[in-house]
Amino acid sequence: MYHVRFKNNHYQAGYNFGQKLYQKQLLLEDKIALFQTSKRKAFMQACLPIYQKFYPEILEEIKGIADGLKLTHEDLYTFLLSMYCFEVENKCTCFAFHNGKETILARNSDFLVELEKTNMNCLYSLEHVYAFQGNTTAFVEMEDGMNEHGLAIGLTFIYPTIRKPGFNAGMIVRYLLEKCQTTKEAIDKLKSLPIASSQTLTIADRNGEVVVVECNPEQMAIIRPQQNESFVVTTNHFHTSKLYPYNNFNIDNWKSEERYQTAYHTLKTHQNYSVDLARDILSGKYGFMCQYDRKTGADTVWSVIYCCQRKTIFRAEGNPSRKKFREDKR
Repeated sequence: MYHVRFKNNHYQAGYNFGQKLYQKQLLLEDKIALFQTSKRKAFMQACLPIYQKFYPEILEEIKGIADGLKLTHEDLYTFLLSMYCFEVENKCTCFAFHNGKETILARNSDFLVELEKTNMNCLYSLEHVYAFQGNTTAFVEMEDGMNEHGLAIGLTFIYPTIRKPGFNAGMIVRYLLEKCQTTKEAIDKLKSLPIASSQTLTIADRNGEVVVVECNPEQMAIIRPQQNESFVVTTNHFHTSKLYPYNNFNIDNWKSEERYQTAYHTLKTHQNYSVDLARDILSGKYGFMCQYDRKTGADTVWSVIYCCQRKTIFRAEGNPSRKKFREDKR
Protein backbone atom coordinates (compact mmCIF):
# COMPACT_ATOMS: atom_id res chain seq x y z
CA MET A 1 0.00 0.00 0.00
CA TYR A 2 1.43 3.36 -1.04
CA HIS A 3 1.40 6.11 1.59
CA VAL A 4 1.11 9.58 0.08
CA ARG A 5 0.74 13.09 1.52
CA PHE A 6 -1.00 15.91 -0.32
CA LYS A 7 -0.72 19.58 0.65
CA ASN A 8 -0.95 23.12 -0.77
CA ASN A 9 -3.81 23.82 -3.17
CA HIS A 10 -5.56 21.14 -5.23
CA TYR A 11 -3.64 21.81 -8.45
CA GLN A 12 -0.22 21.86 -6.78
CA ALA A 13 -0.99 18.72 -4.76
CA GLY A 14 -1.99 16.95 -7.96
CA TYR A 15 1.01 18.20 -9.90
CA ASN A 16 3.45 17.09 -7.20
CA PHE A 17 1.86 13.63 -7.16
CA GLY A 18 1.87 13.31 -10.94
CA GLN A 19 5.48 14.47 -11.15
CA LYS A 20 6.58 11.86 -8.59
CA LEU A 21 4.81 9.13 -10.57
CA TYR A 22 6.51 10.37 -13.74
CA GLN A 23 9.94 10.40 -12.10
CA LYS A 24 9.38 6.81 -10.93
CA GLN A 25 8.24 5.91 -14.46
CA LEU A 26 4.80 4.94 -13.19
CA LEU A 27 3.25 6.52 -16.25
CA LEU A 28 -0.25 4.95 -16.22
CA GLU A 29 -0.79 5.24 -20.00
CA ASP A 30 -1.51 1.56 -20.48
CA LYS A 31 -3.99 1.46 -17.59
CA ILE A 32 -5.73 4.65 -18.63
CA ALA A 33 -5.91 3.58 -22.28
CA LEU A 34 -8.33 0.79 -21.33
CA PHE A 35 -10.87 3.44 -20.32
CA GLN A 36 -10.64 5.57 -23.46
CA THR A 37 -13.76 4.23 -25.14
CA SER A 38 -16.20 6.46 -27.00
CA LYS A 39 -18.92 5.66 -24.45
CA ARG A 40 -16.76 6.67 -21.49
CA LYS A 41 -15.48 9.80 -23.22
CA ALA A 42 -19.03 10.93 -23.96
CA PHE A 43 -20.03 10.20 -20.36
CA MET A 44 -17.07 12.22 -19.06
CA GLN A 45 -18.04 15.19 -21.23
CA ALA A 46 -21.56 15.08 -19.78
CA CYS A 47 -20.16 14.97 -16.22
CA LEU A 48 -17.70 17.85 -16.62
CA PRO A 49 -20.22 20.73 -16.22
CA ILE A 50 -21.49 19.15 -13.00
CA TYR A 51 -18.01 19.03 -11.46
CA GLN A 52 -17.33 22.56 -12.72
CA LYS A 53 -20.42 23.72 -10.83
CA PHE A 54 -20.11 21.74 -7.60
CA TYR A 55 -16.44 20.76 -7.26
CA PRO A 56 -14.12 22.73 -9.60
CA GLU A 57 -11.12 22.22 -7.33
CA ILE A 58 -11.13 18.46 -7.96
CA LEU A 59 -10.81 19.15 -11.69
CA GLU A 60 -7.81 21.33 -10.87
CA GLU A 61 -6.24 18.46 -8.96
CA ILE A 62 -6.78 16.10 -11.90
CA LYS A 63 -5.25 18.71 -14.25
CA GLY A 64 -2.24 18.89 -11.95
CA ILE A 65 -1.76 15.12 -11.98
CA ALA A 66 -2.09 15.05 -15.76
CA ASP A 67 0.45 17.87 -16.15
CA GLY A 68 2.87 16.12 -13.83
CA LEU A 69 2.46 12.86 -15.77
CA LYS A 70 2.55 14.65 -19.15
CA LEU A 71 -0.90 13.29 -20.05
CA THR A 72 -3.84 15.11 -21.59
CA HIS A 73 -6.43 16.42 -19.14
CA GLU A 74 -9.20 14.75 -21.13
CA ASP A 75 -7.70 11.26 -20.88
CA LEU A 76 -7.37 11.52 -17.11
CA TYR A 77 -10.84 13.02 -16.78
CA THR A 78 -12.24 10.07 -18.73
CA PHE A 79 -10.42 7.58 -16.53
CA LEU A 80 -11.52 9.13 -13.23
CA LEU A 81 -14.97 10.63 -13.88
CA SER A 82 -16.32 7.43 -15.45
CA MET A 83 -15.03 5.16 -12.70
CA TYR A 84 -17.64 3.20 -10.66
CA CYS A 85 -20.25 3.99 -13.32
CA PHE A 86 -19.43 1.00 -15.51
CA GLU A 87 -18.54 -2.59 -14.61
CA VAL A 88 -15.94 -2.90 -11.85
CA GLU A 89 -14.86 -5.47 -9.27
CA ASN A 90 -14.85 -3.47 -6.03
CA LYS A 91 -16.56 -5.39 -3.21
CA CYS A 92 -16.65 -4.40 0.44
CA THR A 93 -18.35 -4.62 3.81
CA CYS A 94 -19.08 -1.62 6.00
CA PHE A 95 -20.75 -1.11 9.36
CA ALA A 96 -20.93 1.55 12.04
CA PHE A 97 -22.13 1.66 15.63
CA HIS A 98 -22.37 3.91 18.67
CA ASN A 99 -21.88 2.47 22.14
CA GLY A 100 -22.96 5.51 24.16
CA LYS A 101 -19.46 6.91 24.38
CA GLU A 102 -17.75 6.10 21.11
CA THR A 103 -18.75 6.01 17.44
CA ILE A 104 -16.92 3.55 15.21
CA LEU A 105 -17.03 2.94 11.46
CA ALA A 106 -15.36 -0.23 10.15
CA ARG A 107 -14.76 -1.39 6.59
CA ASN A 108 -13.19 -4.21 4.59
CA SER A 109 -12.12 -3.43 1.04
CA ASP A 110 -12.29 -6.52 -1.18
CA PHE A 111 -10.62 -6.23 -4.56
CA LEU A 112 -8.47 -7.92 -7.19
CA VAL A 113 -5.22 -9.37 -5.89
CA GLU A 114 -3.29 -8.41 -9.02
CA LEU A 115 -3.83 -4.70 -8.27
CA GLU A 116 -3.34 -4.67 -4.49
CA LYS A 117 0.16 -3.19 -4.62
CA THR A 118 -1.23 -0.01 -6.17
CA ASN A 119 -3.70 0.67 -3.32
CA MET A 120 -3.15 3.98 -1.58
CA ASN A 121 -3.43 5.44 1.89
CA CYS A 122 -3.64 9.24 1.59
CA LEU A 123 -3.20 12.16 3.96
CA TYR A 124 -4.80 15.28 2.50
CA SER A 125 -4.29 18.73 4.00
CA LEU A 126 -5.32 21.16 1.27
CA GLU A 127 -6.25 24.83 1.27
CA HIS A 128 -9.87 25.86 1.99
CA VAL A 129 -11.19 22.32 2.72
CA TYR A 130 -11.11 19.95 5.69
CA ALA A 131 -8.07 17.73 6.13
CA PHE A 132 -8.65 13.97 6.07
CA GLN A 133 -7.04 10.58 5.82
CA GLY A 134 -8.44 7.99 3.41
CA ASN A 135 -7.84 4.82 1.41
CA THR A 136 -8.46 4.00 -2.24
CA THR A 137 -7.89 1.41 -4.96
CA ALA A 138 -7.47 4.30 -7.41
CA PHE A 139 -6.34 7.87 -6.70
CA VAL A 140 -8.08 11.25 -6.25
CA GLU A 141 -11.29 9.36 -5.36
CA MET A 142 -11.65 7.90 -1.86
CA GLU A 143 -13.38 4.68 -0.79
CA ASP A 144 -13.21 5.32 2.94
CA GLY A 145 -11.81 8.00 5.20
CA MET A 146 -12.16 10.25 8.24
CA ASN A 147 -11.65 14.00 8.38
CA GLU A 148 -10.39 16.43 11.00
CA HIS A 149 -13.89 16.78 12.50
CA GLY A 150 -14.28 13.05 13.12
CA LEU A 151 -16.66 12.48 10.18
CA ALA A 152 -16.05 8.97 8.80
CA ILE A 153 -17.43 7.60 5.52
CA GLY A 154 -17.11 4.25 3.75
CA LEU A 155 -18.60 3.19 0.42
CA THR A 156 -19.75 -0.15 -0.88
CA PHE A 157 -20.06 -0.50 -4.63
CA ILE A 158 -23.30 -1.68 -6.23
CA TYR A 159 -23.14 -3.06 -9.76
CA PRO A 160 -24.62 -0.30 -11.98
CA THR A 161 -27.92 -1.04 -13.68
CA ILE A 162 -28.32 2.64 -14.59
CA ARG A 163 -25.99 5.62 -14.89
CA LYS A 164 -26.44 9.35 -15.41
CA PRO A 165 -24.00 12.27 -15.48
CA GLY A 166 -22.96 13.28 -11.99
CA PHE A 167 -20.64 12.39 -9.11
CA ASN A 168 -19.37 8.83 -8.96
CA ALA A 169 -18.99 6.88 -5.71
CA GLY A 170 -15.35 7.71 -5.01
CA MET A 171 -15.82 11.39 -5.80
CA ILE A 172 -18.82 11.54 -3.48
CA VAL A 173 -16.77 10.21 -0.55
CA ARG A 174 -13.92 12.62 -1.31
CA TYR A 175 -16.31 15.61 -1.62
CA LEU A 176 -18.12 14.89 1.64
CA LEU A 177 -14.88 14.41 3.59
CA GLU A 178 -13.58 17.76 2.36
CA LYS A 179 -16.82 19.69 2.84
CA CYS A 180 -18.74 18.31 5.85
CA GLN A 181 -18.40 18.08 9.64
CA THR A 182 -21.38 15.89 10.59
CA THR A 183 -23.56 13.07 9.30
CA LYS A 184 -26.51 15.44 8.92
CA GLU A 185 -24.45 17.88 6.90
CA ALA A 186 -23.17 15.05 4.69
CA ILE A 187 -26.72 13.84 3.99
CA ASP A 188 -27.85 17.35 3.14
CA LYS A 189 -24.91 17.86 0.76
CA LEU A 190 -25.49 14.49 -0.84
CA LYS A 191 -29.12 15.34 -1.57
CA SER A 192 -27.96 18.38 -3.56
CA LEU A 193 -25.57 16.45 -5.82
CA PRO A 194 -26.36 14.77 -9.14
CA ILE A 195 -25.29 11.12 -8.66
CA ALA A 196 -23.78 9.04 -11.46
CA SER A 197 -23.19 5.58 -9.97
CA SER A 198 -24.85 3.06 -7.63
CA GLN A 199 -23.51 2.65 -4.08
CA THR A 200 -24.15 2.70 -0.39
CA LEU A 201 -22.44 5.19 1.90
CA THR A 202 -21.98 4.43 5.59
CA ILE A 203 -21.59 7.70 7.49
CA ALA A 204 -20.69 8.21 11.16
CA ASP A 205 -19.79 11.26 13.24
CA ARG A 206 -18.58 12.21 16.70
CA ASN A 207 -22.17 13.04 17.73
CA GLY A 208 -23.03 9.34 17.53
CA GLU A 209 -25.18 9.59 14.37
CA VAL A 210 -24.67 6.55 12.12
CA VAL A 211 -26.54 5.92 8.85
CA VAL A 212 -26.35 3.99 5.61
CA VAL A 213 -27.38 5.89 2.49
CA GLU A 214 -28.44 3.73 -0.45
CA CYS A 215 -28.38 5.80 -3.63
CA ASN A 216 -28.16 5.76 -7.40
CA PRO A 217 -28.98 8.34 -10.11
CA GLU A 218 -32.73 7.96 -9.53
CA GLN A 219 -33.34 7.09 -5.87
CA MET A 220 -32.02 7.61 -2.36
CA ALA A 221 -32.93 5.95 0.94
CA ILE A 222 -31.57 6.71 4.41
CA ILE A 223 -31.20 3.70 6.73
CA ARG A 224 -30.94 4.51 10.43
CA PRO A 225 -30.55 2.09 13.34
CA GLN A 226 -33.76 0.22 14.11
CA GLN A 227 -35.50 0.64 17.44
CA ASN A 228 -33.37 -0.66 20.33
CA GLU A 229 -30.37 -0.92 18.00
CA SER A 230 -27.40 1.39 17.59
CA PHE A 231 -25.73 0.04 14.44
CA VAL A 232 -26.02 -0.07 10.65
CA VAL A 233 -24.58 -2.58 8.16
CA THR A 234 -24.21 -2.73 4.39
CA THR A 235 -22.45 -4.80 1.71
CA ASN A 236 -22.76 -4.95 -2.10
CA HIS A 237 -26.49 -4.92 -2.69
CA PHE A 238 -29.44 -2.70 -1.85
CA HIS A 239 -31.84 -3.72 0.95
CA THR A 240 -34.53 -1.02 1.03
CA SER A 241 -37.73 -1.48 -0.98
CA LYS A 242 -36.95 1.79 -2.74
CA LEU A 243 -33.60 0.62 -4.15
CA TYR A 244 -33.99 -3.17 -4.16
CA PRO A 245 -35.31 -3.30 -7.76
CA TYR A 246 -31.98 -1.87 -8.96
CA ASN A 247 -29.97 -4.90 -7.77
CA ASN A 248 -28.40 -7.21 -10.33
CA PHE A 249 -28.34 -10.72 -8.84
CA ASN A 250 -26.95 -12.32 -12.00
CA ILE A 251 -23.40 -11.25 -11.18
CA ASP A 252 -20.86 -12.61 -8.70
CA ASN A 253 -21.15 -10.25 -5.71
CA TRP A 254 -18.55 -12.13 -3.64
CA LYS A 255 -21.00 -13.48 -1.05
CA SER A 256 -22.51 -10.08 -0.35
CA GLU A 257 -25.55 -11.43 1.52
CA GLU A 258 -23.45 -13.83 3.60
CA ARG A 259 -21.13 -11.00 4.64
CA TYR A 260 -24.14 -8.83 5.47
CA GLN A 261 -25.69 -11.52 7.67
CA THR A 262 -22.39 -12.13 9.47
CA ALA A 263 -22.01 -8.49 10.43
CA TYR A 264 -25.71 -7.87 11.15
CA HIS A 265 -26.28 -10.88 13.40
CA THR A 266 -23.02 -10.34 15.29
CA LEU A 267 -23.92 -6.74 16.06
CA LYS A 268 -27.50 -7.75 16.85
CA THR A 269 -26.43 -10.33 19.43
CA HIS A 270 -23.42 -8.58 20.99
CA GLN A 271 -23.60 -5.54 23.22
CA ASN A 272 -19.89 -4.96 23.86
CA TYR A 273 -19.46 -2.58 20.93
CA SER A 274 -15.76 -1.78 20.73
CA VAL A 275 -12.72 -1.64 18.48
CA ASP A 276 -12.05 -5.26 19.42
CA LEU A 277 -15.49 -6.37 18.25
CA ALA A 278 -15.14 -4.44 14.99
CA ARG A 279 -11.75 -6.03 14.40
CA ASP A 280 -13.08 -9.53 15.11
CA ILE A 281 -16.02 -9.11 12.73
CA LEU A 282 -13.79 -7.78 9.95
CA SER A 283 -11.33 -10.63 10.56
CA GLY A 284 -14.00 -13.28 10.06
CA LYS A 285 -14.16 -14.60 13.61
CA TYR A 286 -17.98 -14.64 13.62
CA GLY A 287 -18.59 -16.01 10.13
CA PHE A 288 -17.68 -15.42 6.52
CA MET A 289 -16.22 -11.99 5.94
CA CYS A 290 -12.74 -12.09 4.40
CA GLN A 291 -12.05 -15.82 3.94
CA TYR A 292 -11.45 -15.62 0.20
CA ASP A 293 -9.33 -18.06 -1.77
CA ARG A 294 -6.60 -15.85 -3.20
CA LYS A 295 -6.12 -18.32 -6.04
CA THR A 296 -9.37 -17.01 -7.50
CA GLY A 297 -7.81 -13.52 -7.73
CA ALA A 298 -10.01 -11.98 -5.03
CA ASP A 299 -9.18 -11.03 -1.44
CA THR A 300 -9.64 -8.40 1.25
CA VAL A 301 -6.86 -5.95 0.44
CA TRP A 302 -7.20 -3.67 3.46
CA SER A 303 -9.33 -3.32 6.57
CA VAL A 304 -9.84 -0.14 8.57
CA ILE A 305 -11.51 1.03 11.79
CA TYR A 306 -12.28 4.71 12.40
CA CYS A 307 -12.98 6.00 15.92
CA CYS A 308 -14.81 9.31 15.45
CA GLN A 309 -14.51 10.89 18.92
CA ARG A 310 -10.84 10.06 19.39
CA LYS A 311 -10.08 10.52 15.68
CA THR A 312 -8.07 7.32 15.91
CA ILE A 313 -7.47 4.96 12.99
CA PHE A 314 -6.56 1.27 12.99
CA ARG A 315 -5.67 -0.35 9.66
CA ALA A 316 -4.65 -3.80 8.45
CA GLU A 317 -2.84 -3.52 5.12
CA GLY A 318 -3.98 -6.82 3.69
CA ASN A 319 -6.44 -9.50 4.73
CA PRO A 320 -7.25 -8.91 8.43
CA SER A 321 -7.37 -12.65 9.12
CA ARG A 322 -3.63 -12.68 8.42
CA LYS A 323 -2.46 -9.09 8.89
CA LYS A 324 -2.46 -7.19 12.20
CA PHE A 325 -4.37 -3.99 12.77
CA ARG A 326 -1.97 -1.18 13.59
CA GLU A 327 -2.83 2.23 14.89
CA ASP A 328 -2.00 5.02 12.48
CA LYS A 329 -0.62 7.73 14.75
CA ARG A 330 -0.21 10.33 12.04
